[in-house]
Amino acid sequence: MAELFIGLMSGTSLDGVDGVLADFNTSPLSVWAHASAALTPTLKAELLALNQPGHNELHRAALAANAMMRIYAEVVTQLLAVSSMAPEHITAVGAHGQTVRHQPQQFDGTGYTLQLANPALLAELTGIDVVADFRSRDVAAGGQGAPLVPAFHQAVFGKAGQTMAVLNVGGMANLSVLGPELTDDVQGFDCGPGNALMDAWCLRHRGQAFDDNGAWAASGQVHPDLLGTMLAEPFFALPPPKSTGRDLFNLDWLARQLGSFDHVAPVDVQATLTELTASACATSVINYGFNSKQLIVCGGGAFNKRLMQRLQALLPGVAVTDSKAHGLPAQQVEAAAFAWLARKAIRREALNLKNVTGTRGARVLGAIYPA
Repeated sequence: MAELFIGLMSGTSLDGVDGVLADFNTSPLSVWAHASAALTPTLKAELLALNQPGHNELHRAALAANAMMRIYAEVVTQLLAVSSMAPEHITAVGAHGQTVRHQPQQFDGTGYTLQLANPALLAELTGIDVVADFRSRDVAAGGQGAPLVPAFHQAVFGKAGQTMAVLNVGGMANLSVLGPELTDDVQGFDCGPGNALMDAWCLRHRGQAFDDNGAWAASGQVHPDLLGTMLAEPFFALPPPKSTGRDLFNLDWLARQLGSFDHVAPVDVQATLTELTASACATSVINYGFNSKQLIVCGGGAFNKRLMQRLQALLPGVAVTDSKAHGLPAQQVEAAAFAWLARKAIRREALNLKNVTGTRGARVLGAIYPA
């Protein structure tokens, strides 16, 4: 008998919604279908705006959440059609929602993380149980609320007797360090910006949503002084556990870094931003990867040829490979992770992310909205 879950992910890159239909009757899982849908330009602009304080935020956020759920529901419909499944065949949908604010441990000692979603609407639209709000319980228990995927990385990519690292490069980049014992006591943290700054700069200066294959960056020159200024950001020097998002790494942050470098050509800024992501990630592997000889890369960054080249150059002796070579295509990994997390929640299985988020102990993550 199949044990089917759907996972839906819309990350900080804001490049769309990815969904997978996964069967957990095989270990660790088998992906039956993958589907995606783009965000409308209007919704993308609104989600970016909601990352910052603004007028009438509660009203706007509620409507943006509804719009996101309709796109999520479209992806669910695609997955069911491609796999010839009906809603009653699916145990649950794991829906991440769209992160617009991430401030763990700030202000009152607990802080918050906010993913825009309306899980009740998604359950209504799909006729399937929905699991959502995965991060809040971790924050309530003293954790960073991110990253949540390292335990999934361990389950999917871990190999007994080997230490390896998994780098997810979405809007932000996070590293998982997989130990040889294959326990869920995995380690991981956010490294810093992934694609977010590169994409935003490319859109501003080229009118393109992303730097295809990193070709624009590859045609420029890294500016060493600008890179040094960027790497002086205190976040990079913090020890794990740590997490970040657009609250910190956004175009306002970039404008401050460029304050003394307005003479640098846009193409060279792009080259430097690519090097920033590569350098921050490579340094994380070197400092906290426990001498891993293998780095598996997933997320949109795996499609950036220039970024992959720079990671390999900065990590001599480490095999840098796309996650597809390890059985799960890069664009499917995070969506599959939230199908896996939904299953954990439905089964009331707690995750031990103490060495990832700093939470006080194992917790069941996610809230369930019955169809």
